Amino acid sequence: MKAACIGDNCVDYYRNLDRGYPTGNAVDTAVNMQHLGVPSAIISTTGSDEYGTWMIESLRREGLDTSHLKVAKGRTAVTYMDLEGLDRVHGEYEEGVLADMVFDDEDVRFACTHDIVHTALWGNAESTLPRIHEAGILVSFDYADRLDHPLVESTLGSVDYGFYSYHRGKDDFIRDFLRDKVDRGLKVATATFGEEGSLSWDGARFYDGPVYPAEHLTNTVGAGDSFVAGFLVGVLNGDGTDAEMVCKRTLGGELCTGGRTHRLSDSERLRALGRQRVTTYPMGGGHRMPSGRRGL
Repeated sequence: MKAACIGDNCVDYYRNLDRGYPTGNAVDTAVNMQHLGVPSAIISTTGSDEYGTWMIESLRREGLDTSHLKVAKGRTAVTYMDLEGLDRVHGEYEEGVLADMVFDDEDVRFACTHDIVHTALWGNAESTLPRIHEAGILVSFDYADRLDHPLVESTLGSVDYGFYSYHRGKDDFIRDFLRDKVDRGLKVATATFGEEGSLSWDGARFYDGPVYPAEHLTNTVGAGDSFVAGFLVGVLNGDGTDAEMVCKRTLGGELCTGGRTHRLSDSERLRALGRQRVTTYPMGGGHRMPSGRRGL
């Protein structure tokens, strides 16, 4: 079994730390699945600058297949971040080469050699999904908290596992929302609620996933990607569409209790930074930003 993640890659740059970290929904999900034993590939485009080189090197060190991580002339995407306590604050976003990213026929063919393909709202890969899905490949999509985004509707026929973030608890609205998405094409629809856990609907019943506390929590960067990775590994390990078994496997795994994305003890790069309170990411150490890219 193997997975491909198609979509974005970027660097999160923390101005108050003067450090950058390789990340992105596709990147974090692929790295976390690789950590859980599923060979994973990344299909994306990075820049020809220092950060593009670092991105490729970081992914290769993690063991990912980077054969379809293209390099385009220009800058790697960067999100400028800050920390307020344990909370991350998103600032300006410099899209760089992702603004012109295109997935070609070879990318689609390559994606179809995998057992599952994951993408997300900002991956710009939605046009590839019908062909991938028609080839019999499982497709996963992370819609973040944009429940009213047009892609939530337009991708329904090409997605098997949908993930949504919701901030108002496990109310009637989200239950009806999940039911509707499965009625119209998904195998399983899952909403995550931060510290309130998760809720999955498979067309027969709801599965209420609790939260397992993580020790030494620094902040919540990558929590959603970690959850998705654990869930999809459960699917690939033979749990199929049985949401209860998938949730048990996911919530019992290290990623969804915080895993390498959350746990201070799992991140040697924290010591390398010499800081007690920084953001953790599933791979790579903090990297100083080139002087010309420290702000917009």
